Amino acid sequence: VQLVESGGGLVQSGGSLRLSCAASGFTFSNYFMRWYRQAPGKEREFVATIAGAGDSIYYSDSVKGRFTISRDNAKKTVYLQMNSLKPEDTAMYYCNARVPFDAWGQGTQVTVSS
Repeated sequence: VQLVESGGGLVQSGGSLRLSCAASGFTFSNYFMRWYRQAPGKEREFVATIAGAGDSIYYSDSVKGRFTISRDNAKKTVYLQMNSLKPEDTAMYYCNARVPFDAWGQGTQVTVSS
């Protein structure tokens, strides 16, 4: 099982980024995929999740209305479109699959300047 995140970077407050997570080693379309984030000195927190068919989606209250999770099962990739970014969104972002053990990528850094 391998998860590889990309798309992070430095952006100004109010800007946008699109994160990608490429998956391999398991039947991607059978599993929920999740995004988490971890800011320095804080615990890892849930951001969003999407069902295997893409028909069930949940967001944390802190990102609802600004972030959009989606997936392309043919490409075995999950995305996180982040709009209206705030400095408090600064964190390392990780994708996750429970297959059934918890599989994590290496993370991609998002930094939002004020």
